[in-house]
Amino acid sequence: MRILRLTNAVEKRLLAARERRDVQAETVAAKIIADVRRRGDAGLSSWTQKLDGMDLARNGMWVPQREIEEALRSVGADFVRAVKHAITNVRKVAEKQLPRNWSMEVESGVSIGQIVRPIESIGCYIPGGTSTLLSTLVMTAVPAQVAGVKRIVAVCSRPNRELLAAAGLIGLRQVARIGGAQAIAALAYGTKTMPRVDKIVGPGNRFVTAAKQLVSRDCAIDLPAGPTEAVVIASQGNASWIAADLLAQAEHAPDATSILVTTSPRLAREVQRRVAEQLTKLPEDNQAKISLKTTGAILLVASPEAAFRFVNRFAPEHLSLPQYKTARAATLERVSAAGTVFIGPWAAQPFGDYATGSNHVLPTAGWARSRAGLSAADFVKCISVQTISRKGFRSLAADVRILAQAENLLAHDHAVAVRL
Repeated sequence: MRILRLTNAVEKRLLAARERRDVQAETVAAKIIADVRRRGDAGLSSWTQKLDGMDLARNGMWVPQREIEEALRSVGADFVRAVKHAITNVRKVAEKQLPRNWSMEVESGVSIGQIVRPIESIGCYIPGGTSTLLSTLVMTAVPAQVAGVKRIVAVCSRPNRELLAAAGLIGLRQVARIGGAQAIAALAYGTKTMPRVDKIVGPGNRFVTAAKQLVSRDCAIDLPAGPTEAVVIASQGNASWIAADLLAQAEHAPDATSILVTTSPRLAREVQRRVAEQLTKLPEDNQAKISLKTTGAILLVASPEAAFRFVNRFAPEHLSLPQYKTARAATLERVSAAGTVFIGPWAAQPFGDYATGSNHVLPTAGWARSRAGLSAADFVKCISVQTISRKGFRSLAADVRILAQAENLLAHDHAVAVRL
């Protein structure tokens, strides 16, 4: 990892690298989407064969229920316990996040309420590249279940035994062996064998992210959850632990971003050394060896205030504050933009990836400046209900007519006047 002094030029370069529009990914994704829309299952099968080497005609797109049951029987008790632990915690948090019905009287005769209804159908995109992320299945399907979604479809280009076992533990019955932009197109527009869904959730590579953004005009999506990001702010602490957290996110993809922001040159050098040391213990094809060279950095700043100013502009997916042992208000007040924040030296970032209950589908590329990560609220619709009595009508009528006339909306005015 490079050690750099954080200057305006360095910050500008780091921010610009993420904000650059990925024209190539958009072009490729658009071509695939158009073909699947035009040819349906034939297009889906063709791209799946070409990009993933999967023959859907021979293997079938849908994973049979017996295969899910066999996978569940084949995994060990420790694995089952671990997945159940994660499911339990994600479910607890999702239940807390779920919006509630409410009503109130705004003024005499005017009542406003909210009713919460689940989205009818959801597509969960599960990355299946170098690693099949069964944890993403938990993070997307369980909150959807808590919200009451009737139809939950999981798609994954390589649904391995562990993923299928997790699907069995969650209670999913629809798992498809498709991935990439072609899976996004099938979910968004539907084919003969894949009914369209109302919303697509889950992270993916640059082509999946581009595809989600392209179909978002016709099918709802959660957020553009692209290449992962991890930032650590620390001026003291266990260098080996800090290095391990940076490596944990760096191994997700060759374009993952891992950054330490520190006021301490000594800690910077020690973390740099520990990262290099721990890298040698990873397999040669581990993607951290690429991402740390290209997008990893250790930034030296003049003060803690400068560190937090940079982080809030960068708006990282993951932010670790290992030297702060409790979530003190004074500490968290400094953070205005981050997908999730880990407090204290024991808060290893992988805990959030798997089992704390907090969702790991989080905003990247600066989106944390304007939205939060996935939650149970993303799987429901909050519908407002307005009840106006005769008394409420009399209270509102004159002022509403004045406002309608000011906007020159005469039919609005008439809809009130006709009731007088």
